[in-house]
Amino acid sequence: MNTYIFIGLGILALLIIWFYNSYKKILTKMNSKVSDKLIILTDINFKNQISKGVTLVDFWADWCQPCKIQGPIISELADEIDGKAKICKLDVQNNPKTSNELMIRNIPTIIIFKEGKPVKQFVGIKSKKVLLKALEEIS
Repeated sequence: MNTYIFIGLGILALLIIWFYNSYKKILTKMNSKVSDKLIILTDINFKNQISKGVTLVDFWADWCQPCKIQGPIISELADEIDGKAKICKLDVQNNPKTSNELMIRNIPTIIIFKEGKPVKQFVGIKSKKVLLKALEEIS
């Protein structure tokens, strides 16, 4: 019987270590460097920034946990795409006019605009691969 207790405790310890390492990876990703190629949008500059070419906008808020996971992916995308499209973020809490006009109800929401018109929309966390493919299809 004691053997089973030790085996159970060993399995429990391994699970705790695995969960801790997974959580640590997520936290590291969330705290990664923000790209200097990322454009921060506001209610004031939004329409001007999306008016020409292809623009991907990540609608987010500081209190949103899924947004904190999506953020580093958007930052990596900005570095990778470098000039082929604009990669932007708009904080919905501080810019309610734009988010209300676009009827953003769930975040993170990502909208890809072409010449100022929305052409593709995603809700929830999306991988860099999915976003790159969508940008390639639109460009």
